[in-house]
Amino acid sequence: MQVTAMDIYRLLPQTNCEDCDEAACGEASCMAFATKLSEKEAQLELCTELSEESFNKLEALLAPAVREITIGTGDKTITIGGDEVLYRYELTYYNPTALVIDIADNLSDTEFDERVKTIEETEFERIGEMLTLDAIALRNASGDAEKFAEAAAKLKTTKLPLILCSFDPEAMKAALEKVGDERPLIYAVNEANLDEMALMALEYNCPVCVFAPNDLEKMKQISHTLREKGIEDIVLDPGTYVDEGVGDSLDNFVMIRRLAVEERDEDFRFPLLGIPALTWLYEKDEIKGGIREATIAAILMNKYADVLIFHGTDIWELIPVLTLRQGIYTDPRKPQAVDPGLYEFGELDKNSPVLMTTNFALTFYTVEGDIKGKANTYLLVLDTEGRAVDVSLAGGQLNAEAVADLIKETGIEDKVDTRTLIIPGLSAPVSGEIEDESGWEVLVGPRDSSGVPGFLDDLKKKS
Repeated sequence: MQVTAMDIYRLLPQTNCEDCDEAACGEASCMAFATKLSEKEAQLELCTELSEESFNKLEALLAPAVREITIGTGDKTITIGGDEVLYRYELTYYNPTALVIDIADNLSDTEFDERVKTIEETEFERIGEMLTLDAIALRNASGDAEKFAEAAAKLKTTKLPLILCSFDPEAMKAALEKVGDERPLIYAVNEANLDEMALMALEYNCPVCVFAPNDLEKMKQISHTLREKGIEDIVLDPGTYVDEGVGDSLDNFVMIRRLAVEERDEDFRFPLLGIPALTWLYEKDEIKGGIREATIAAILMNKYADVLIFHGTDIWELIPVLTLRQGIYTDPRKPQAVDPGLYEFGELDKNSPVLMTTNFALTFYTVEGDIKGKANTYLLVLDTEGRAVDVSLAGGQLNAEAVADLIKETGIEDKVDTRTLIIPGLSAPVSGEIEDESGWEVLVGPRDSSGVPGFLDDLKKKS
């Protein structure tokens, strides 16, 4: 279960730093510090009054239910795991699911280079955040150890961390000789190759993935054996079924995560890996395959997948998955917001129109996308504590006084001769109050910002 602030407080000195000239933790009390620790907003090392015994107990208590594992080195790094709760409203989710694209070692040089370039350059901007892919999974599709090693060597220059995919210890050894210093994820360890793969994981200090399809008892045995050998950086793959067995995959993911979080079973306290790319073994139609792959990915991501390996690279397939990940891994307690103030778009003069919106990130970037390059306008962004137009209207953040203050604070009156403010359609109920408070004429604009350019064109024609 989630560690509470009181659980942490019991192990703290409980002196409120009365013996300190200045509280090193920066908090007014031990309880305040405990609260910050429980919310992952402070580091345990900040408390200088802890005994070694208490520090060790707290460190163990604060360790996430799911081990945090790093793949790659230096700038080519992704961190997975670190989960503490089953539901993000209990805390939040950290370390977003790593989205990985596979590449076969038997492609021609041209095909190989083009696919690497596609993976590296795939990006999608949403709500001011650039969404990208996280790693490359090299498959030993040729079955040849030498080809696998050669392909691994070519990926040495990529800017992304690697997953090496082969059940053949000989092929894995050959590849690790080329890129082992970059700490790739070794995929995968099974009952047949356990000893050989374990030795390589220890030799190269690489994380390993356990593959035990639909057999949690076998997975537990392999995980336990690896831990006994001194390997702690483990990833679990309980198998990804993309047809009628998708329910079994979902059940396994849920059971493993419950065993980790609720039961603290040491053999299951590791990140989970799924392979939606297996869709393409059964589906040859490009459109249907892409839809199914994205659907499988969404199912597993919603139920605790920490790594997902794809085959498809079409942006139409990846955008829904990237967007879903962004939504899941935002803090639900902290609305996404942009800085309030005055924003300028296009070529402006004293007669340019003045629009208004709220500082909810999704609202702002939607409006920005609809007017940028399409309209020449000023945009006043009201601080509504990251709430959308209708929500802030209901909550009282969007009110006449706040809008009047925004007009004065931004100095917009010095930039335009007009005194006309265009407000969002959903804020129409307070249009009269804004007029009275600000002294500006208020026009109610479209409810949907996609209609703003046309609205401004019509307004210009009328004038």
